[in-house]
Amino acid sequence: MAKAFGHGIILLALTALTQIGGLAWLAALPFRRRWLAFPLVYAGLSAATLWLAPFAGRVPLPCLGDGPLRSHSFLFCAMNRHYVTPEMRALALDLAEAMATARPGTVTTTLDAGFPFLAGFPLLPHLSHDDGEKLDIALYWQDAEGRYQPARSKSPIGYWGYAEGAAACPPRWLDLRWDMEALNSALPDWRLEPERTEATLSWLARDQRVAKILVEPHVSELLNPDDPKIRFQGCRAARHDDHIHLQL
Repeated sequence: MAKAFGHGIILLALTALTQIGGLAWLAALPFRRRWLAFPLVYAGLSAATLWLAPFAGRVPLPCLGDGPLRSHSFLFCAMNRHYVTPEMRALALDLAEAMATARPGTVTTTLDAGFPFLAGFPLLPHLSHDDGEKLDIALYWQDAEGRYQPARSKSPIGYWGYAEGAAACPPRWLDLRWDMEALNSALPDWRLEPERTEATLSWLARDQRVAKILVEPHVSELLNPDDPKIRFQGCRAARHDDHIHLQL
């Protein structure tokens, strides 16, 4: 009974984190060395997903490479969290090309997007990201000397390395607004790269495909893009001064 319960916990956790991980764990269970079989089965299912996802209306964003758009970490791709609708993929590629053309050397990096299958399947810990029409883009950063850091963020994974000046939100239990004070005190003293960040917000606000842009008020006020699409995500959601959330 305890063993079955343990397998159930693993299955649920892998499914919540990667969508197809639970299926890979079930397929690996008959093997004596399931911990060795699991990564092989998971890799095979992930490869098959690249082919199957378009039938479900999802396509993968670029992962690595040297193009102007890439995943901030291969972890997002390895966990199958980089799938979007074809329209969102086109939007992200257009944005990255526009930023690289206007400011050569600019790299736009993506964070969490969506899973490959099933509209409405939650992408934890996000409150949305369940239909392939939402995407998080890492903010652009500069070091203490003001030098732009291409394809890098204050935090190694893109999330949780915040810009200074958070919104004044009352402390609450059971919300997603993590300040990560201990982590941020250990991160480099980097600042937002204002020109690229403002250009990105302005470009997204002008694009007719974009319905909503979520970012912390102190970021949008600092850069002063004035558009009703640009909104505060609220005090119960995760902080958005490490990334820009956009949706169709």
